Amino acid sequence: MQTLLDVILPVFLVIGFGYVAVWRGLFSDAGIDGLMRFTQNFAIPCLLFQAIAKIDLGSSFDPALLGSFYAGAAICFAAGLVGARVFFDRDWEDCVAIGFCCLFSNSVLLGLPITERAYGADALTGNFAIVAIHSPFCYGLGITAMEIVRNRGQSPLVMLRGIGRAMFRNALVLGIALGFVVNLSGLPVPSVVDDALTLISRAALPAALFALGGVLVQYHPEGDGRTIAMVCAIALLLHPALVWLFGSLQSLPADAFRSAVLTAAMAPGVNTYIFANMYGRAKRVAASSVLIATAGSVITVWLWLMALGTL
Repeated sequence: MQTLLDVILPVFLVIGFGYVAVWRGLFSDAGIDGLMRFTQNFAIPCLLFQAIAKIDLGSSFDPALLGSFYAGAAICFAAGLVGARVFFDRDWEDCVAIGFCCLFSNSVLLGLPITERAYGADALTGNFAIVAIHSPFCYGLGITAMEIVRNRGQSPLVMLRGIGRAMFRNALVLGIALGFVVNLSGLPVPSVVDDALTLISRAALPAALFALGGVLVQYHPEGDGRTIAMVCAIALLLHPALVWLFGSLQSLPADAFRSAVLTAAMAPGVNTYIFANMYGRAKRVAASSVLIATAGSVITVWLWLMALGTL
């Protein structure tokens, strides 16, 4: 339990600093909006570009590992989307944003340090394989679904154009795509450029968390409590349970199995709010789900670690 607190508490503190700064009038709402745009359009794309450009794409990409994790993620996306529509009668656009909250686990900020502390640095190979395609898969699925519901009633060609425009105007997707181009082509990135990207990338996660805290002042969970509870249950319980099932059926090696289940057990990441903010949909649900699920994960991740310890 102390290990989890050591990892998760700093995240809460950064979010709390942002909340208090806006709540006490030390940071304006306009400043928070600008900070979120900085992280969404510049800092996080730089972070993703560097991560994908430098990762070894050829090592440890086990189809069973990736299939187990992303089959579970896709089912959770569908469960969140359908649940929001059937149980809470949300607009389809809101449903897609809520489904994205159930899809995008915090694989980097929580998944990597918790796995490392639990099993050591040598156990992170599976985590890195998942992280390498996490954003492309999740944003690809989320943007495609959102553009389909936004352009429903239009011809398939109009839908495809909408999806293409959204994908290639999205700074996060462009950062990912450029990272793959550099990685696969072997093009060298000049050291001075790489150093500059590193400086920007270092600001990405703390700035995004601080901005999320400021956003929470504007979006309180009143009226969305049941929807947020559904997101938390899907993200913290259903996703890792599905990965456990799929991994067991495919006889995943122990290290890969632990990486997949633990990554799936993480709370929704800050990218879920970024996605909701991109489309102006279900922002209160996304922001509150990140905070509440992260708090809840102190208990649920501990339980999953105990279950994995029985293997």
